Amino acid sequence: MYRASVETMASTCGAVILAGDPSRQVSGFVVDSRLVTPGSVFVCFLGETQDGNDYALPAMDSGAACVVMTREPSEAERAKAAEKDCCLIRAAHDDAGAFLLGLAEHYRLQQDWAVLGVTGSVGKTTTKDLLAQALATTYCVHKNVGNFNSVIGVPLTILSAPDDTQVFVCEMGMNHPGEIDAIARCARPQMACITNIGTSHIGILGSRENIALAKSEVIPWLAADASLPCCVDLEPVLALTSGDDFTASIGEAAKAAGVLVDRVGFHPDDRICASQVSLTPEGCPAFDVAFCGDRVHQELKLTGRQCVIDDLLALDLAQRAGLTLTQAASGLDSLEPQAMRAHIIQAARGFRIIDDTYNASPSSLAVAADLLCELSCEGRRIAVIGEVGELGGEAPRLHGLMGAYLAAKPIDMLVLVGDKDADAMAEAASTMGLSEDKLVRVPTAAAAASIVGPVLEAGDLVLAKGSRFVGLDAFVEEVRS
Repeated sequence: MYRASVETMASTCGAVILAGDPSRQVSGFVVDSRLVTPGSVFVCFLGETQDGNDYALPAMDSGAACVVMTREPSEAERAKAAEKDCCLIRAAHDDAGAFLLGLAEHYRLQQDWAVLGVTGSVGKTTTKDLLAQALATTYCVHKNVGNFNSVIGVPLTILSAPDDTQVFVCEMGMNHPGEIDAIARCARPQMACITNIGTSHIGILGSRENIALAKSEVIPWLAADASLPCCVDLEPVLALTSGDDFTASIGEAAKAAGVLVDRVGFHPDDRICASQVSLTPEGCPAFDVAFCGDRVHQELKLTGRQCVIDDLLALDLAQRAGLTLTQAASGLDSLEPQAMRAHIIQAARGFRIIDDTYNASPSSLAVAADLLCELSCEGRRIAVIGEVGELGGEAPRLHGLMGAYLAAKPIDMLVLVGDKDADAMAEAASTMGLSEDKLVRVPTAAAAASIVGPVLEAGDLVLAKGSRFVGLDAFVEEVRS
Protein backbone atom coordinates (compact mmCIF):
# COMPACT_ATOMS: atom_id res chain seq x y z
CA MET A 1 0.00 0.00 0.00
CA TYR A 2 1.22 3.48 -0.85
CA ARG A 3 2.67 5.31 2.14
CA ALA A 4 4.51 8.60 2.00
CA SER A 5 4.69 12.10 3.40
CA VAL A 6 2.45 14.79 1.98
CA GLU A 7 5.58 16.54 0.71
CA THR A 8 6.74 13.46 -1.22
CA MET A 9 3.26 12.85 -2.61
CA ALA A 10 2.82 16.44 -3.73
CA SER A 11 6.25 16.68 -5.37
CA THR A 12 5.64 13.41 -7.27
CA CYS A 13 2.57 14.88 -8.96
CA GLY A 14 3.49 18.56 -9.12
CA ALA A 15 0.82 19.51 -6.59
CA VAL A 16 1.13 22.60 -4.37
CA ILE A 17 0.92 22.36 -0.57
CA LEU A 18 -1.47 25.03 0.69
CA ALA A 19 -1.76 24.22 4.39
CA GLY A 20 -0.60 21.75 7.00
CA ASP A 21 2.55 19.86 7.94
CA PRO A 22 4.35 18.57 4.80
CA SER A 23 5.91 15.75 6.81
CA ARG A 24 2.49 14.31 7.70
CA GLN A 25 2.36 10.63 6.67
CA VAL A 26 -0.58 9.46 4.58
CA SER A 27 -1.93 6.12 3.39
CA GLY A 28 -5.21 5.17 1.73
CA PHE A 29 -6.98 7.14 -1.01
CA VAL A 30 -10.70 7.77 -1.47
CA VAL A 31 -12.86 9.89 -3.74
CA ASP A 32 -16.01 9.54 -1.61
CA SER A 33 -15.94 11.56 1.59
CA ARG A 34 -18.12 8.94 3.31
CA LEU A 35 -15.24 6.45 2.99
CA VAL A 36 -12.60 8.63 4.65
CA THR A 37 -10.72 6.99 7.50
CA PRO A 38 -8.15 8.55 9.84
CA GLY A 39 -4.88 9.16 8.00
CA SER A 40 -6.32 8.80 4.49
CA VAL A 41 -6.27 11.13 1.49
CA PHE A 42 -9.50 12.53 0.06
CA VAL A 43 -9.17 13.47 -3.62
CA CYS A 44 -11.77 15.99 -4.81
CA PHE A 45 -13.25 15.14 -8.21
CA LEU A 46 -15.70 17.29 -10.14
CA GLY A 47 -18.57 14.98 -11.13
CA GLU A 48 -21.62 15.48 -13.29
CA THR A 49 -23.78 16.61 -10.37
CA GLN A 50 -21.37 16.88 -7.43
CA ASP A 51 -18.18 18.83 -6.74
CA GLY A 52 -15.85 16.87 -4.47
CA ASN A 53 -14.35 20.13 -3.20
CA ASP A 54 -17.67 20.83 -1.47
CA TYR A 55 -17.04 17.76 0.73
CA ALA A 56 -13.62 18.81 1.99
CA LEU A 57 -15.04 19.87 5.37
CA PRO A 58 -16.78 16.56 6.18
CA ALA A 59 -13.70 14.70 4.97
CA MET A 60 -11.57 16.59 7.47
CA ASP A 61 -14.13 15.94 10.20
CA SER A 62 -13.78 12.21 9.44
CA GLY A 63 -10.02 12.32 9.98
CA ALA A 64 -8.53 12.84 6.52
CA ALA A 65 -4.80 13.53 6.78
CA CYS A 66 -4.80 15.32 3.44
CA VAL A 67 -7.36 16.75 1.03
CA VAL A 68 -6.40 17.15 -2.62
CA MET A 69 -8.40 20.10 -3.95
CA THR A 70 -8.97 21.45 -7.44
CA ARG A 71 -9.76 25.02 -6.44
CA GLU A 72 -8.60 27.54 -3.88
CA PRO A 73 -9.79 26.52 -0.40
CA SER A 74 -12.14 28.80 1.46
CA GLU A 75 -11.27 30.42 4.77
CA ALA A 76 -13.55 27.93 6.51
CA GLU A 77 -11.69 25.06 4.87
CA ARG A 78 -8.31 26.48 5.87
CA ALA A 79 -9.52 26.94 9.43
CA LYS A 80 -10.85 23.38 9.57
CA ALA A 81 -7.55 22.06 8.22
CA ALA A 82 -5.68 23.84 11.00
CA GLU A 83 -8.13 22.58 13.60
CA LYS A 84 -7.94 18.97 12.42
CA ASP A 85 -4.21 18.94 11.59
CA CYS A 86 -5.06 18.16 7.97
CA CYS A 87 -2.96 19.09 4.94
CA LEU A 88 -4.52 20.84 1.96
CA ILE A 89 -2.86 20.51 -1.42
CA ARG A 90 -3.97 21.68 -4.85
CA ALA A 91 -3.60 19.33 -7.82
CA ALA A 92 -1.53 20.55 -10.76
CA HIS A 93 -3.76 22.19 -13.38
CA ASP A 94 -6.67 21.44 -11.03
CA ASP A 95 -6.78 17.96 -12.57
CA ALA A 96 -7.64 15.36 -9.93
CA GLY A 97 -7.58 12.55 -12.48
CA ALA A 98 -4.06 13.34 -13.61
CA PHE A 99 -2.97 13.57 -9.95
CA LEU A 100 -4.31 10.11 -9.15
CA LEU A 101 -3.08 8.46 -12.35
CA GLY A 102 0.37 10.00 -12.02
CA LEU A 103 0.80 8.98 -8.40
CA ALA A 104 -0.38 5.43 -9.08
CA GLU A 105 1.92 5.11 -12.10
CA HIS A 106 4.88 6.29 -10.01
CA TYR A 107 4.04 3.75 -7.30
CA ARG A 108 3.45 0.94 -9.81
CA LEU A 109 6.87 1.47 -11.40
CA GLN A 110 8.50 0.87 -8.02
CA GLN A 111 6.91 -2.60 -7.74
CA ASP A 112 8.01 -5.92 -9.22
CA TRP A 113 4.43 -7.06 -9.86
CA ALA A 114 3.25 -9.21 -12.70
CA VAL A 115 0.30 -7.26 -14.11
CA LEU A 116 -2.31 -8.99 -16.26
CA GLY A 117 -4.87 -6.75 -17.93
CA VAL A 118 -8.44 -7.72 -18.81
CA THR A 119 -10.57 -5.64 -21.16
CA GLY A 120 -13.34 -6.15 -23.70
CA SER A 121 -16.97 -5.25 -24.22
CA VAL A 122 -18.60 -8.07 -22.25
CA GLY A 123 -17.26 -10.56 -19.70
CA LYS A 124 -14.43 -8.47 -18.23
CA THR A 125 -15.38 -8.90 -14.59
CA THR A 126 -16.00 -12.64 -14.87
CA THR A 127 -12.69 -13.15 -16.69
CA LYS A 128 -10.86 -11.00 -14.13
CA ASP A 129 -12.32 -12.97 -11.25
CA LEU A 130 -11.55 -16.32 -12.90
CA LEU A 131 -7.97 -15.28 -13.65
CA ALA A 132 -7.39 -13.99 -10.12
CA GLN A 133 -8.87 -17.19 -8.70
CA ALA A 134 -6.56 -19.35 -10.82
CA LEU A 135 -3.43 -17.36 -10.01
CA ALA A 136 -4.24 -17.30 -6.31
CA THR A 137 -3.36 -21.00 -6.15
CA THR A 138 0.29 -19.97 -6.61
CA TYR A 139 0.71 -16.22 -6.05
CA CYS A 140 -0.44 -13.39 -3.76
CA VAL A 141 -3.00 -11.74 -6.03
CA HIS A 142 -4.55 -8.27 -5.97
CA LYS A 143 -7.48 -7.31 -8.21
CA ASN A 144 -10.05 -4.59 -8.77
CA VAL A 145 -13.18 -4.86 -6.69
CA GLY A 146 -16.66 -3.70 -7.67
CA ASN A 147 -16.63 -1.23 -10.52
CA PHE A 148 -13.08 0.03 -9.87
CA ASN A 149 -12.02 -0.55 -13.48
CA SER A 150 -11.95 3.06 -14.67
CA VAL A 151 -9.37 5.84 -14.91
CA ILE A 152 -10.30 6.59 -11.29
CA GLY A 153 -10.85 3.06 -10.00
CA VAL A 154 -7.64 1.51 -11.31
CA PRO A 155 -5.24 4.01 -9.67
CA LEU A 156 -7.19 3.68 -6.41
CA THR A 157 -6.76 -0.10 -6.69
CA ILE A 158 -3.01 0.20 -7.35
CA LEU A 159 -2.46 2.55 -4.43
CA SER A 160 -4.31 0.16 -2.09
CA ALA A 161 -2.40 -2.99 -3.09
CA PRO A 162 -1.25 -5.10 -0.11
CA ASP A 163 2.47 -5.11 0.55
CA ASP A 164 2.79 -8.81 -0.33
CA THR A 165 1.23 -8.43 -3.79
CA GLN A 166 2.95 -10.47 -6.49
CA VAL A 167 0.32 -10.37 -9.24
CA PHE A 168 -2.17 -7.61 -10.03
CA VAL A 169 -5.11 -8.66 -12.20
CA CYS A 170 -6.33 -5.39 -13.64
CA GLU A 171 -9.77 -5.07 -15.18
CA MET A 172 -9.71 -2.13 -17.59
CA GLY A 173 -12.97 -0.46 -18.57
CA MET A 174 -13.59 2.55 -20.75
CA ASN A 175 -16.28 4.87 -22.07
CA HIS A 176 -14.14 7.08 -24.31
CA PRO A 177 -11.07 6.80 -26.54
CA GLY A 178 -7.81 7.23 -24.65
CA GLU A 179 -9.02 5.74 -21.36
CA ILE A 180 -7.51 2.28 -21.89
CA ASP A 181 -4.25 3.99 -22.85
CA ALA A 182 -4.31 6.00 -19.60
CA ILE A 183 -5.10 2.93 -17.50
CA ALA A 184 -2.45 0.79 -19.20
CA ARG A 185 0.16 3.52 -18.77
CA CYS A 186 -0.67 3.56 -15.06
CA ALA A 187 -0.82 -0.23 -14.53
CA ARG A 188 1.85 -1.35 -17.06
CA PRO A 189 0.50 -4.83 -17.83
CA GLN A 190 2.91 -7.37 -19.32
CA MET A 191 0.05 -9.57 -20.55
CA ALA A 192 -3.61 -8.94 -21.33
CA CYS A 193 -6.73 -10.36 -22.89
CA ILE A 194 -9.59 -8.81 -24.84
CA THR A 195 -12.78 -10.75 -24.23
CA ASN A 196 -14.68 -9.51 -27.30
CA ILE A 197 -15.63 -6.44 -29.29
CA GLY A 198 -19.33 -5.66 -28.87
CA THR A 199 -21.57 -2.62 -28.98
CA SER A 200 -21.23 -1.33 -25.41
CA HIS A 201 -20.69 2.47 -25.51
CA ILE A 202 -21.19 2.55 -29.28
CA GLY A 203 -23.19 5.74 -28.79
CA ILE A 204 -20.00 7.41 -27.55
CA LEU A 205 -17.42 5.74 -29.80
CA GLY A 206 -19.53 5.62 -32.96
CA SER A 207 -18.75 2.15 -34.32
CA ARG A 208 -17.48 -1.29 -33.37
CA GLU A 209 -14.32 -0.46 -35.33
CA ASN A 210 -13.69 2.46 -32.98
CA ILE A 211 -14.43 0.25 -29.98
CA ALA A 212 -11.82 -2.24 -31.26
CA LEU A 213 -9.29 0.58 -31.62
CA ALA A 214 -10.03 1.80 -28.09
CA LYS A 215 -9.60 -1.66 -26.59
CA SER A 216 -6.39 -2.12 -28.60
CA GLU A 217 -4.82 0.83 -26.79
CA VAL A 218 -3.49 -1.72 -24.29
CA ILE A 219 -1.21 -3.31 -26.91
CA PRO A 220 1.73 -0.84 -26.99
CA TRP A 221 2.11 -1.05 -23.21
CA LEU A 222 2.50 -4.84 -23.15
CA ALA A 223 5.99 -4.64 -24.62
CA ALA A 224 6.85 -1.13 -23.44
CA ASP A 225 8.85 -1.97 -20.32
CA ALA A 226 10.94 -5.07 -20.89
CA SER A 227 13.40 -3.83 -18.24
CA LEU A 228 10.69 -3.31 -15.59
CA PRO A 229 11.35 -5.67 -12.63
CA CYS A 230 8.87 -8.53 -12.44
CA CYS A 231 8.64 -11.32 -9.88
CA VAL A 232 7.32 -13.67 -12.59
CA ASP A 233 9.09 -14.43 -15.86
CA LEU A 234 6.62 -13.11 -18.44
CA GLU A 235 6.59 -12.48 -22.17
CA PRO A 236 4.30 -9.84 -23.65
CA VAL A 237 1.13 -11.76 -24.59
CA LEU A 238 -2.34 -10.80 -25.79
CA ALA A 239 -5.04 -13.48 -25.54
CA LEU A 240 -8.01 -13.22 -27.89
CA THR A 241 -11.09 -15.30 -28.66
CA SER A 242 -10.92 -17.01 -32.06
CA GLY A 243 -14.62 -16.47 -32.75
CA ASP A 244 -14.58 -12.65 -32.54
CA ASP A 245 -14.65 -10.88 -35.90
CA PHE A 246 -12.03 -8.34 -34.80
CA THR A 247 -9.50 -10.92 -33.61
CA ALA A 248 -7.58 -10.97 -36.90
CA SER A 249 -7.05 -7.20 -37.07
CA ILE A 250 -6.25 -6.83 -33.37
CA GLY A 251 -3.91 -9.81 -33.56
CA GLU A 252 -1.99 -8.29 -36.46
CA ALA A 253 -1.59 -5.03 -34.54
CA ALA A 254 -0.27 -6.94 -31.53
CA LYS A 255 2.23 -8.94 -33.58
CA ALA A 256 3.50 -5.73 -35.20
CA ALA A 257 4.14 -4.37 -31.69
CA GLY A 258 6.18 -7.43 -30.74
CA VAL A 259 3.44 -9.06 -28.67
CA LEU A 260 2.66 -12.78 -28.80
CA VAL A 261 -0.96 -13.57 -29.70
CA ASP A 262 -2.86 -16.50 -28.20
CA ARG A 263 -6.25 -17.59 -29.49
CA VAL A 264 -8.71 -19.53 -27.37
CA GLY A 265 -12.10 -20.94 -28.29
CA PHE A 266 -13.81 -24.04 -29.62
CA HIS A 267 -11.60 -24.84 -32.62
CA PRO A 268 -9.00 -27.63 -32.34
CA ASP A 269 -6.32 -25.21 -33.59
CA ASP A 270 -6.88 -22.78 -30.70
CA ARG A 271 -4.10 -22.71 -28.12
CA ILE A 272 -6.60 -23.61 -25.43
CA CYS A 273 -9.75 -25.30 -26.69
CA ALA A 274 -13.06 -26.24 -25.07
CA SER A 275 -15.31 -29.07 -26.23
CA GLN A 276 -18.28 -31.13 -25.07
CA VAL A 277 -19.96 -28.06 -23.55
CA SER A 278 -23.22 -28.64 -21.71
CA LEU A 279 -25.23 -26.98 -18.98
CA THR A 280 -26.19 -28.56 -15.69
CA PRO A 281 -29.83 -28.26 -14.56
CA GLU A 282 -28.70 -25.18 -12.59
CA GLY A 283 -27.38 -23.56 -15.78
CA CYS A 284 -23.70 -24.03 -14.95
CA PRO A 285 -21.36 -25.00 -17.81
CA ALA A 286 -19.53 -28.33 -17.84
CA PHE A 287 -16.88 -28.89 -20.51
CA ASP A 288 -13.52 -30.37 -21.44
CA VAL A 289 -10.42 -28.20 -21.93
CA ALA A 290 -7.40 -29.21 -24.01
CA PHE A 291 -3.94 -27.64 -24.13
CA CYS A 292 -0.81 -29.17 -25.66
CA GLY A 293 -1.94 -32.74 -25.05
CA ASP A 294 -3.20 -32.07 -21.52
CA ARG A 295 -6.91 -32.35 -20.84
CA VAL A 296 -9.07 -31.39 -17.87
CA HIS A 297 -12.80 -31.47 -17.21
CA GLN A 298 -14.39 -28.40 -15.65
CA GLU A 299 -17.75 -27.72 -14.03
CA LEU A 300 -18.15 -24.08 -13.09
CA LYS A 301 -20.52 -22.62 -10.50
CA LEU A 302 -21.01 -19.61 -12.77
CA THR A 303 -24.12 -19.46 -14.92
CA GLY A 304 -24.36 -19.66 -18.71
CA ARG A 305 -22.36 -20.86 -21.69
CA GLN A 306 -20.73 -17.46 -22.15
CA CYS A 307 -18.56 -18.18 -19.10
CA VAL A 308 -16.67 -20.86 -21.03
CA ILE A 309 -14.79 -18.30 -23.16
CA ASP A 310 -14.03 -16.24 -20.05
CA ASP A 311 -12.65 -19.39 -18.43
CA LEU A 312 -10.42 -20.17 -21.44
CA LEU A 313 -8.94 -16.67 -21.46
CA ALA A 314 -8.18 -16.97 -17.74
CA LEU A 315 -6.59 -20.40 -18.24
CA ASP A 316 -4.43 -19.10 -21.08
CA LEU A 317 -2.97 -16.17 -19.14
CA ALA A 318 -2.58 -18.28 -16.00
CA GLN A 319 -0.62 -20.84 -18.00
CA ARG A 320 1.54 -18.09 -19.48
CA ALA A 321 2.19 -16.94 -15.90
CA GLY A 322 3.70 -20.30 -15.01
CA LEU A 323 0.78 -22.49 -13.90
CA THR A 324 0.02 -25.87 -15.39
CA LEU A 325 -3.41 -26.41 -16.91
CA THR A 326 -4.39 -28.59 -13.95
CA GLN A 327 -3.18 -26.00 -11.43
CA ALA A 328 -5.04 -23.19 -13.14
CA ALA A 329 -8.27 -25.15 -13.56
CA SER A 330 -8.27 -26.44 -9.98
CA GLY A 331 -9.14 -23.05 -8.54
CA LEU A 332 -11.93 -22.14 -10.95
CA ASP A 333 -14.68 -24.61 -10.18
CA SER A 334 -15.37 -23.00 -6.80
CA LEU A 335 -15.83 -19.40 -8.00
CA GLU A 336 -19.33 -18.26 -7.07
CA PRO A 337 -21.41 -15.96 -9.31
CA GLN A 338 -21.64 -12.32 -8.30
CA ALA A 339 -24.93 -10.72 -7.42
CA MET A 340 -26.77 -9.16 -10.39
CA ARG A 341 -24.61 -11.04 -12.91
CA ALA A 342 -26.70 -13.98 -14.16
CA HIS A 343 -27.27 -14.89 -10.52
CA ILE A 344 -30.11 -17.36 -10.08
CA ILE A 345 -32.33 -16.63 -7.07
CA GLN A 346 -34.82 -19.10 -5.65
CA ALA A 347 -37.82 -17.13 -4.39
CA ALA A 348 -39.84 -18.28 -1.39
CA ARG A 349 -42.96 -18.68 -3.56
CA GLY A 350 -41.24 -21.33 -5.69
CA PHE A 351 -40.24 -19.42 -8.81
CA ARG A 352 -36.69 -18.59 -9.87
CA ILE A 353 -35.20 -15.28 -11.03
CA ILE A 354 -32.16 -14.89 -13.26
CA ASP A 355 -30.88 -11.60 -11.84
CA ASP A 356 -28.72 -10.12 -14.61
CA THR A 357 -29.46 -6.51 -13.79
CA TYR A 358 -25.94 -5.19 -13.27
CA ASN A 359 -25.83 -3.82 -16.81
CA ALA A 360 -26.69 -4.72 -20.39
CA SER A 361 -25.56 -4.57 -23.99
CA PRO A 362 -27.21 -6.06 -27.07
CA SER A 363 -24.89 -9.06 -27.06
CA SER A 364 -25.19 -9.73 -23.32
CA LEU A 365 -28.97 -9.47 -23.58
CA ALA A 366 -28.97 -12.16 -26.28
CA VAL A 367 -26.83 -14.39 -24.07
CA ALA A 368 -29.21 -13.87 -21.15
CA ALA A 369 -32.23 -14.72 -23.32
CA ASP A 370 -30.47 -17.90 -24.45
CA LEU A 371 -29.91 -18.86 -20.81
CA LEU A 372 -33.58 -18.23 -19.96
CA CYS A 373 -34.64 -20.63 -22.70
CA GLU A 374 -31.96 -23.25 -22.03
CA LEU A 375 -32.58 -23.74 -18.31
CA SER A 376 -35.11 -26.33 -17.22
CA CYS A 377 -38.46 -24.79 -16.38
CA GLU A 378 -41.66 -26.44 -15.12
CA GLY A 379 -43.71 -23.26 -15.42
CA ARG A 380 -43.57 -20.19 -17.66
CA ARG A 381 -40.52 -18.42 -19.05
CA ILE A 382 -40.86 -14.68 -18.47
CA ALA A 383 -38.43 -12.02 -19.67
CA VAL A 384 -38.44 -8.57 -18.05
CA ILE A 385 -36.19 -6.49 -20.28
CA GLY A 386 -35.12 -2.88 -19.84
CA GLU A 387 -33.61 -0.48 -22.31
CA VAL A 388 -29.89 -0.54 -23.08
CA GLY A 389 -28.02 2.74 -22.71
CA GLU A 390 -25.11 4.45 -24.49
CA LEU A 391 -26.08 3.24 -27.97
CA GLY A 392 -26.44 6.73 -29.44
CA GLY A 393 -27.80 6.92 -32.96
CA GLU A 394 -27.70 3.14 -33.18
CA ALA A 395 -30.24 2.79 -30.37
CA PRO A 396 -33.40 2.40 -32.51
CA ARG A 397 -31.82 -0.18 -34.79
CA LEU A 398 -30.15 -2.18 -32.04
CA HIS A 399 -33.25 -2.15 -29.82
CA GLY A 400 -35.22 -3.36 -32.81
CA LEU A 401 -32.77 -6.22 -33.28
CA MET A 402 -33.06 -7.10 -29.59
CA GLY A 403 -36.84 -7.11 -29.82
CA ALA A 404 -36.73 -9.36 -32.87
CA TYR A 405 -34.32 -11.74 -31.13
CA LEU A 406 -36.56 -11.98 -28.08
CA ALA A 407 -39.62 -12.62 -30.26
CA ALA A 408 -37.91 -15.66 -31.77
CA LYS A 409 -37.42 -17.23 -28.34
CA PRO A 410 -39.93 -19.57 -26.66
CA ILE A 411 -40.92 -16.97 -24.07
CA ASP A 412 -44.36 -17.01 -22.45
CA MET A 413 -44.36 -13.36 -21.39
CA LEU A 414 -42.15 -10.48 -22.55
CA VAL A 415 -42.23 -7.36 -20.38
CA LEU A 416 -40.43 -4.37 -21.90
CA VAL A 417 -39.49 -1.53 -19.56
CA GLY A 418 -38.66 2.03 -20.52
CA ASP A 419 -39.47 4.74 -23.03
CA LYS A 420 -38.89 5.09 -26.78
CA ASP A 421 -36.23 2.40 -27.00
CA ALA A 422 -38.57 -0.06 -25.28
CA ASP A 423 -41.17 0.92 -27.88
CA ALA A 424 -38.66 0.01 -30.60
CA MET A 425 -38.19 -3.43 -29.02
CA ALA A 426 -41.94 -3.92 -28.71
CA GLU A 427 -42.59 -2.91 -32.32
CA ALA A 428 -39.92 -5.26 -33.62
CA ALA A 429 -41.17 -8.12 -31.44
CA SER A 430 -44.72 -7.63 -32.74
CA THR A 431 -43.49 -7.43 -36.33
CA MET A 432 -41.68 -10.73 -35.86
CA GLY A 433 -44.92 -12.38 -34.76
CA LEU A 434 -44.94 -12.19 -30.96
CA SER A 435 -48.61 -12.31 -30.00
CA GLU A 436 -50.14 -9.36 -28.16
CA ASP A 437 -51.18 -11.49 -25.22
CA LYS A 438 -47.51 -12.27 -24.51
CA LEU A 439 -46.25 -8.68 -24.74
CA VAL A 440 -46.43 -6.13 -21.91
CA ARG A 441 -45.15 -2.53 -22.10
CA VAL A 442 -44.49 -0.60 -18.89
CA PRO A 443 -42.60 2.64 -18.22
CA THR A 444 -40.80 1.71 -15.01
CA ALA A 445 -39.38 -1.18 -13.00
CA ALA A 446 -41.99 -0.51 -10.31
CA ALA A 447 -44.77 -0.90 -12.86
CA ALA A 448 -43.22 -4.17 -14.05
CA ALA A 449 -43.14 -5.47 -10.46
CA SER A 450 -46.78 -4.52 -9.88
CA ILE A 451 -47.86 -6.46 -12.98
CA VAL A 452 -45.52 -9.44 -12.91
CA GLY A 453 -45.18 -10.02 -9.17
CA PRO A 454 -48.80 -10.99 -8.42
CA VAL A 455 -49.02 -13.52 -11.28
CA LEU A 456 -45.78 -15.41 -10.63
CA GLU A 457 -46.26 -19.05 -9.67
CA ALA A 458 -44.13 -21.92 -8.47
CA GLY A 459 -42.05 -23.31 -11.33
CA ASP A 460 -41.86 -20.02 -13.28
CA LEU A 461 -38.48 -18.75 -14.47
CA VAL A 462 -37.99 -14.98 -14.75
CA LEU A 463 -35.14 -13.14 -16.46
CA ALA A 464 -34.47 -9.54 -15.40
CA LYS A 465 -32.01 -7.73 -17.69
CA GLY A 466 -31.36 -4.11 -18.60
CA SER A 467 -29.01 -1.18 -18.17
CA ARG A 468 -28.56 0.08 -14.64
CA PHE A 469 -30.52 3.29 -15.19
CA VAL A 470 -33.69 1.22 -15.72
CA GLY A 471 -33.46 0.00 -12.12
CA LEU A 472 -34.49 -3.61 -12.63
CA ASP A 473 -32.56 -4.57 -9.50
CA ALA A 474 -35.46 -2.95 -7.63
CA PHE A 475 -37.85 -5.15 -9.65
CA VAL A 476 -35.94 -8.23 -8.49
CA GLU A 477 -36.04 -7.19 -4.84
CA GLU A 478 -39.75 -6.43 -5.02
CA VAL A 479 -40.91 -9.66 -6.66
CA ARG A 480 -38.63 -11.97 -4.68
CA SER A 481 -40.05 -10.62 -1.41
